[in-house]
Amino acid sequence: MKNSILALLGSVAVASAVVPATAATLDDVKNRGTLRCGVNTGLPGFASQNDQGEWQGLDIDYCKAVAAAIFDGDASKVQYSPLSAVQRFPALQNNEVDLLARNTTWTMDRDTALGLNFVGVNYYDGQGFMVRRDLNVTSALQLSGATVCVQSGTTTELNLTDYFRANNMDFNPVVIESQDSVNTAYEQGRCDVLTTDASGLYASRLEMSNPDEHIVLPEIISKEPLGPVVRQGDEQWFDLVKWVHFGLINAEELGVTQENVEDMAANSENPDIRRLLGADDNFGEDIGLTNQWMVHVIKAVGNYGEIFDRNVGPDTPLKIQRGQNALWTKGGLQYAPPVR
Repeated sequence: MKNSILALLGSVAVASAVVPATAATLDDVKNRGTLRCGVNTGLPGFASQNDQGEWQGLDIDYCKAVAAAIFDGDASKVQYSPLSAVQRFPALQNNEVDLLARNTTWTMDRDTALGLNFVGVNYYDGQGFMVRRDLNVTSALQLSGATVCVQSGTTTELNLTDYFRANNMDFNPVVIESQDSVNTAYEQGRCDVLTTDASGLYASRLEMSNPDEHIVLPEIISKEPLGPVVRQGDEQWFDLVKWVHFGLINAEELGVTQENVEDMAANSENPDIRRLLGADDNFGEDIGLTNQWMVHVIKAVGNYGEIFDRNVGPDTPLKIQRGQNALWTKGGLQYAPPVR
């Protein structure tokens, strides 16, 4: 199985040579009038459609943030492309999307061999396991001999093999391409265990017919830094998306919110806030935007903390605590270089 995965990754790496990277992504997006954003096919809290068919989630808000920065606050100018795990990298490599914001783990191979650049981490995650409560399992170390449902073409599949091998346990994999099909197979009893990123487990649990019958085990077996991805070869576009991400984090740290951003832009005397919101210097122009780029972004989606709380936080159905995704000033890992 591992060889087949490596072969898949190798084929994806070769695909990166199909369309050479160009340094005109921003111009292309402006001329087209829309940002093409690759997203998950459906993951509550990160990328899913509501009853009205509108896309929502943490990754969706990142797409909206980049669009708002480019189109002077119009966050609606996004064309969403739902992509499976197998489809996501070729779609970006072949210029079918401008940006991939699809709960994607930053790894060395993906960052070096596939012709891609990760712009930052918008969610620190880790792989876990979910089982039925009546299985009477309290630890992943009790899963030897279990049948495990896992999505193909992901780091999840490799991590699963590594974990069971390291703990001298056997398992029977059920490998399926789409996460929806993985979830269905698990709920139908084709496997004992469902494994993916912990955030995805909480989202998948909500979609079960009886969520209370399933529990997420305590073990986190991997590092899964998730973040937006762009093609290599266009430094301006890389910088633009990267600094939208950093701007969202800096805004939270500085107390700039969706509600107060206009007042802050007009009246704040804090030099860090003035630079972030374009009152001083020309940082927006340096990345091909107006100096009010972050005003537009924050008015459209809020700061990083607001995006987190609205989509996956304690007051949402997922009820995820900030944890590692808290600001560095509050014991977390979210930290951004300064705008200066």
